[in-house]
Amino acid sequence: MIEKDLSRRGFLQKSIAAGVGFAALPLIPAFSTQKRSKMQFGLVTYEWAKDWDLPTLIGNCEKTGVLGVELRTQHAHAVETNLSASQRAEVKKRFADSPVTCLGYGSNYEYHSPDPAKLKENIEGTKAYIKLCQDIGATGLKVKPNNLPEGIPKERTIAQIAASFNEVGKFAQDYGQLIRVEVHGHLTQELPTMKAIFDQVTEPNVKICWNCNAEDLLPPGLEANFHSVKKWFGDTVHVREFNVGDYPYPELFRLFNEMKYEGWILLEARTQPVDRIAALKEQLDLFNELVKESKV
Repeated sequence: MIEKDLSRRGFLQKSIAAGVGFAALPLIPAFSTQKRSKMQFGLVTYEWAKDWDLPTLIGNCEKTGVLGVELRTQHAHAVETNLSASQRAEVKKRFADSPVTCLGYGSNYEYHSPDPAKLKENIEGTKAYIKLCQDIGATGLKVKPNNLPEGIPKERTIAQIAASFNEVGKFAQDYGQLIRVEVHGHLTQELPTMKAIFDQVTEPNVKICWNCNAEDLLPPGLEANFHSVKKWFGDTVHVREFNVGDYPYPELFRLFNEMKYEGWILLEARTQPVDRIAALKEQLDLFNELVKESKV
């Protein structure tokens, strides 16, 4: 049994009550000529896959039809920079031999520290994982801004973060990788701060990974905040369980549909369902319903 909060029926009932209109979905004919969305659903190995080794992870993604994955650092799949060249080649082959796409790696590297040694350590660590991403056949590395330290002018920290993104972004170009900047961290996950950072980003392969934070809804609201940074969106978005909490996913999907977004919507789950396979299948169903409803 999946946890009660993850009930598909409960999600639909709440959506209908809010006027979303999922009840009408069965009326959409199978032969509809409506243009198919290019958004795809994948998984961040944050909670639901943190204890799956690599063969288990790939196998479970195949079972559920969730066919994209962002690997997370320090998880049981153990894809880290200590892998030898042959081990990296084996990881690449495992994905190549499956329908599952390895999108990249979710690191904890951040660039706000006022300590030059710590900043350099994060930048050099980023570069090592960029090489790993290329070696395993991935397309990018997720990083974070993560804070605006007290006692330091925020403009100075914003400039430092942007300069760091430019440095690692330029390095990543030689390896065919994107730098995916998660909207994350104290103060830095507020969209005006992200915009201020990206106003100083010059490297075209440094992109924003929308993260579905409560701060997205701060004045002037979701739609205005979304449009303020959408020109920097990359190919990944992080979401939580669609039927837990009150984030306005129907509105978000409408905004993505309007801009003809073609990236991956990656589940960064936080709950602890008894049956994670069933829970993943259910989230995929809810994703498909949100995509359909966004076109109405």
